[in-house]
Amino acid sequence: MRFRSVLVAGHQGLVGSAVVRNLRRNGDVELITRSRKELDLRNRDAVDRLLRDTKPEAVIIAAAKVGGIQANSRYPVEFLLENLEIQNNLIAASFVAGVQKLLFLGSSCIYPKSAPQPIAEDAILTGPLEPTNEPYALAKIAGIKLCQAYARQYGANFISAMPTNLYGPNDNFDLESSHVLAALLRKAHDAKLAGRRSLMVWGTGTPRREFLHSDDLADGLRFLMENYDAPDVVNVGWGQDVTVRELAEIVCDVVGFSGDLEFDHSKPDGVPRKLLDVSKLGKLGWKPRISLREGIRSTYDWFLKEGDR
Repeated sequence: MRFRSVLVAGHQGLVGSAVVRNLRRNGDVELITRSRKELDLRNRDAVDRLLRDTKPEAVIIAAAKVGGIQANSRYPVEFLLENLEIQNNLIAASFVAGVQKLLFLGSSCIYPKSAPQPIAEDAILTGPLEPTNEPYALAKIAGIKLCQAYARQYGANFISAMPTNLYGPNDNFDLESSHVLAALLRKAHDAKLAGRRSLMVWGTGTPRREFLHSDDLADGLRFLMENYDAPDVVNVGWGQDVTVRELAEIVCDVVGFSGDLEFDHSKPDGVPRKLLDVSKLGKLGWKPRISLREGIRSTYDWFLKEGDR
């Protein structure tokens, strides 16, 4: 890592914890972290004080309010307002503190619902968003545009990375607010323990989704911090996808649940397909290493040890 000190915002979450693991393995760097109990990122004065006191050379923003379709539909105000507060505070305070480089983590949900597949970076703002996660997507788009505005107006080296669907250690396995892979893993585990004969999956099972292990993402983010200095968005993903049904089948096989899959057609599918065009990052010289089955297996091993903690 070419920076001597890095503030990782959201270091206890799925992405932030992976970033911390990766940075510790790949260089002598001072990591600056604060838990939610120690710092409310929605408090601008507190964020300003942190940046002023610690003076990090680089900032990675992995902090966000996140959740699946159900959580986004139920709490649109919180998903829009809290994410705007968190990212605006961190980005603005980083500039004032003279941070040399900032990486803002977005989401593939920033792209239009009907974007051509695979989705290239220039698809942003070319069409309507998927309604089920529109508030979160709008917040992330605002974060990207704020980083680009600082780059254009002040020459700040603020970059943005758009990951595909993520999973791994420290994921959220709560069925009320988790994303699809973690929810399926939890459901399969519970169904196995309860001796059930079937597992219910939201939607039709036909939508196609791409998944990236959080450790692969963290490695890609470190690569961008070391090798990329343009304000233009960069996608981070596998470039391969599976149907939700295929995902559920892999999860059940890994967990050891042998029952039938049932599909609740009354629940929303979300976008029909969401596959990222990752050729830009590939040309820069990076690609992922952890296969979907291998990643699900290691995540389930972590869940068995730590998931209920």
